[in-house]
Amino acid sequence: MDTFTVRDLRERTGELIRDAESGELSVVTKHGKPVFIAVPFSEEVVTSGVLFVLAARFFQDDLLSLGKAARFAGCSIPEFIDYLGKVGIPSVHYPAKELDQELEAIG
Repeated sequence: MDTFTVRDLRERTGELIRDAESGELSVVTKHGKPVFIAVPFSEEVVTSGVLFVLAARFFQDDLLSLGKAARFAGCSIPEFIDYLGKVGIPSVHYPAKELDQELEAIG
């Protein structure tokens, strides 16, 4: 996620647009404080809504836990897990090393 200042909007508009075209979120700040988030337009935004799309992205980028992302989206954890499955985002994050340790403990 890139951060742009209000001044950057004049000077780096092309970069903001390229980020959006590649599916990246961008935050625009004024005097160091967030003013708005530039969300790439997609069919998913239309069908699921901005809150679900943002919550999923924040969860995927490890900015929010599963529970906090579900609250952000305004739904229950099971509903959010279902949504993540529909958009192809795993609801469980296991680093490879941790997964290996879990498998060793089982076997």
